[in-house]
Amino acid sequence: MSKALGKRKPANASTARTGAHDWQLQTAKAKFSEVFRLARTEGPQRITRQGKEGVVMISDEQYDRLMVKSHQPKSIVQFFRESPLVGIDLDLERDKDTGRDLEL
Repeated sequence: MSKALGKRKPANASTARTGAHDWQLQTAKAKFSEVFRLARTEGPQRITRQGKEGVVMISDEQYDRLMVKSHQPKSIVQFFRESPLVGIDLDLERDKDTGRDLEL
């Protein structure tokens, strides 16, 4: 860990899993450009205040991907309920299938 990066916490299990780096709020404010650059190049940057409250800085590309995923239906039932075709009267009747004749 470089001194130029401020007082970043060492990687832990959640950091390794998400790729996020932890910053104290005061350090993140003082090194905002560095935090911004790392969010764009290395991934999410977690910023905490007094080790508790936190926010995560991510690139706009990551944000766009997350927003697309959040708008995807959770189930096929939800998909059809939210379909723009809801309420359209469809004729779903079909001719009765009487089977076919087989020679045995």
